Amino acid sequence: MQNWLGAVIRFIVSALVLMLVAYLLPGIRVAGFTGALVAAVVIAVLGWVIEALLGKRISPHGRGIVGFLVAAVVIYLAQFLIPQFLQVNILGALLAALVIGVIDAFVPTELR
Repeated sequence: MQNWLGAVIRFIVSALVLMLVAYLLPGIRVAGFTGALVAAVVIAVLGWVIEALLGKRISPHGRGIVGFLVAAVVIYLAQFLIPQFLQVNILGALLAALVIGVIDAFVPTELR
């Protein structure tokens, strides 16, 4: 039960972070809280798939330039799966990955 509740809280925090990023940065738009929540789930699933295929060293938690670029690619690719909820250009994905990485350093979320 606690794992389930923790996952729900992480997705809500991730959605709020994504909304903040979309509000602050150019090149990224999210369709409200529902859109941000759907985007957070899709981004987390894409991040999980990439980690499963390429290993943990590729993850944004690796904290290197590769992790940063993977996070940006994941955010960029998510828009093609849910275009009604998320729109982002390459610059927006890079900026979002940077801001999310900084926020994640202080408030860990599973947004990748």
